[in-house]
Amino acid sequence: MNDDLLYHERVTSNRTEALFLALTILFFLLLVWRVSADGLDVLAAVFFFFFVFFLFYSVNYRTLIIRLTSESLKLTFGIFTWTVALDNIEECHLDDIPILMRMGGAGIHFMFIRKRYRALFNFLEYPRVAITFKRKEGLVRDISFSTGRPDDVLRLIQEAVSANRAV
Repeated sequence: MNDDLLYHERVTSNRTEALFLALTILFFLLLVWRVSADGLDVLAAVFFFFFVFFLFYSVNYRTLIIRLTSESLKLTFGIFTWTVALDNIEECHLDDIPILMRMGGAGIHFMFIRKRYRALFNFLEYPRVAITFKRKEGLVRDISFSTGRPDDVLRLIQEAVSANRAV
């Protein structure tokens, strides 16, 4: 299976991890303060929710793993994996979206971009590659993901898609 591997990349972000850890600690401290001051109440439950939420983000969104084989592109972000068959890739290009959408956050997000529903696997400080599907996957018509080497990723995906079509 490894001899089929065309590309492998592990993308991490110390800034994103630091942000998620800081928010985890903040909400943990607020939770401790609230429980010690007033016991368990609605606000303590809200702090607990956000503590668990950011703890999950801290653990799950540490590393984005990109694997390209002759059959598929596989993106793994913690417990979440998205696999795109190469025969379902219509085109790929650098992701060019409005700044407010680009700054939508790290992790996995779903949004409409140019009237097409897109899944985004991203860290804020890296460029992204966008993949357009021939056939929708559920509601999703495009996917984009962060990479430290967008030119290499684009070239390798285009070569793999071309080779896949030739077979």
